Amino acid sequence: MAKRIDPAAVWAAYAEGHHAIRSWLAELPETAWSAASVLPGWNIADLAAHMASVADSVTAVEVAGRGIAPDTVSSYLASYGDVAATIADAAKRMADDASREPSALLAIIDERFKAATAVIERIGLRDQVVATRRVPVRLADYLLTRVIEVAVHADDFARSVAGTAPPSVPRDVNRLATRALLEVLAERAPGRSVEVRVPPYAAVQCVAGPRHTRGTPPNVVEMAPHVWLRLAAGRTTWADEVAAGSVAASGERADLTSLLPLL
Repeated sequence: MAKRIDPAAVWAAYAEGHHAIRSWLAELPETAWSAASVLPGWNIADLAAHMASVADSVTAVEVAGRGIAPDTVSSYLASYGDVAATIADAAKRMADDASREPSALLAIIDERFKAATAVIERIGLRDQVVATRRVPVRLADYLLTRVIEVAVHADDFARSVAGTAPPSVPRDVNRLATRALLEVLAERAPGRSVEVRVPPYAAVQCVAGPRHTRGTPPNVVEMAPHVWLRLAAGRTTWADEVAAGSVAASGERADLTSLLPLL
């Protein structure tokens, strides 16, 4: 991240978002757990197990040695591609080990989050570089990836169970996830020819091209936070959202198809 943020604030957002999803899962009828989710090949039990895995990954974090340069949120998210199948298999095995019983899965979620909390308390919520299961990053940046997981999967859960109120994740979860993913976009496509706006949370300028000296760039993209999260996570496509009117894009460079998804 270009601007340092407080690891304690990010951890608080993740913890609150995690508990919001856990509470929502606890209220689901047992029959819903075996229902298919919006993710192909995943049901609700699989997604619940994955939320335990998101917390479990925190338990692998250790303070990095001196002189280790941190990677960025973008680098961490890029590393998902090589392990996507492994992540999916781990979630499904966890769900199977719990016999896909809601109470057993909820107990695993609680156990993994408790273990994650113990690690964070041990290493401290300081601005420090940590080693993760994949790349070294600053602690706040790593915790941002956990916040992104919560924001994206809260939306997955909400869209998967019809007729049920969505998980009530705190505003900070969506705000931090939105801003982090916009900054990933700007890092991967540096420039100032396109302004991407996701009100009310953030806007970035990106994409190489003719520079402007003042005011708004000649190419502008605007959308709601949930649309941005779905595009960034590959839950939908640029063409579909533009066709649906969910994305407003003006200017000859205001097409982000080649840059999405981000993870």
